[in-house]
Amino acid sequence: MSNNKIKYLAYYLPQFHPIPENDEWWGEGFTEWTNVKKAKPLFKGHQQPVKPGELGYYDLLKTEEIQEKQAKLAKEHGIDGFIYYQYWFGNGKMLLEKPAEKMLANINVDLPFCFCWANESWRGIWHGLDNPDTLMEQTYNGEEDYKNYFNYLLPFFQDQRYVKIDNKPVFVVYDAAALPNDFIPFFQNLAKENQLNGIYFMASNRGSNDYDYKSKGFDSKISGDYNVLLDKELFKIRKPTFRNRLLKKLQKNVNLPMVLDYKSFFKKLKYTNSNVETFPMVLPNWDNTPRSKYKGFLFSNSSPDLFKKEIKKAIKFLNNKDCKEKLIIIKSWNEWAEGNYIEPDENLGRNWLKSFK
Repeated sequence: MSNNKIKYLAYYLPQFHPIPENDEWWGEGFTEWTNVKKAKPLFKGHQQPVKPGELGYYDLLKTEEIQEKQAKLAKEHGIDGFIYYQYWFGNGKMLLEKPAEKMLANINVDLPFCFCWANESWRGIWHGLDNPDTLMEQTYNGEEDYKNYFNYLLPFFQDQRYVKIDNKPVFVVYDAAALPNDFIPFFQNLAKENQLNGIYFMASNRGSNDYDYKSKGFDSKISGDYNVLLDKELFKIRKPTFRNRLLKKLQKNVNLPMVLDYKSFFKKLKYTNSNVETFPMVLPNWDNTPRSKYKGFLFSNSSPDLFKKEIKKAIKFLNNKDCKEKLIIIKSWNEWAEGNYIEPDENLGRNWLKSFK
């Protein structure tokens, strides 16, 4: 990637096609759309359900030319690439890998891409169940397993569309702190053995900026300031004060999710640096009540205009420091069941995307 201008990379969720595991856990035909379609408003003015716009309720494996259409739409609005979530659980077990494989085989999907390894166990509680049981456990099984994972990734790394920094493929790790200490050095050696300049390891937005990413082998970090502030603000709501006990009782009685005002929240958000190159993350909205119902939380009063202000804040953060690459991470392209998307919807059309113009 060149550093002549700001580049935008958007997280991309592949859970838009059925898989046997989701059929077993959630019912036949389950995809991200399942929860989106059955969502209901939980209070007056709550905008649910949301409905997709021009791309419709797509299936990433069946809908004709859907990935080409997504790529074209992204490029037309200044998005420079997708960060595909990837689910490798160890011992060769993967989930939701087919959309990326389909994209790799189709040169007409004309948009750069890279991966975010979502190295975390899947739990039932994510989808609003009271049962926190582990559905699929994340494991780390040593060098032979790491080598198998690298060999799977190699054709993607070698693809001309793969996002590179310093001529190294960018590889985002969701839970940087959980990564075994021998993983990054081992991957770097394998990269050089396969005629790559190395791997550019980027820690995701999970975790604060205070962690020592450099000693772990990371080259950069997606700012964790949003996550830290969110934990702080939600703690204020949950704190056992008299007022909050009263609100909690009311919430339980009338099934109200936690609500934060978008403008007020992001006014408090200040970007800070970690001990590696740090890239800001922008977020258009959040509402995970389609998954979690009244146990979820959402932003109220979000809008493309306010989102555009957050993009400008991120640009200012990058322009006020010396950095080789100027990246802004978008969360997300299509996390519909979390109200966290910039794809066109029925209500706003392409207005989220127009924020980048």
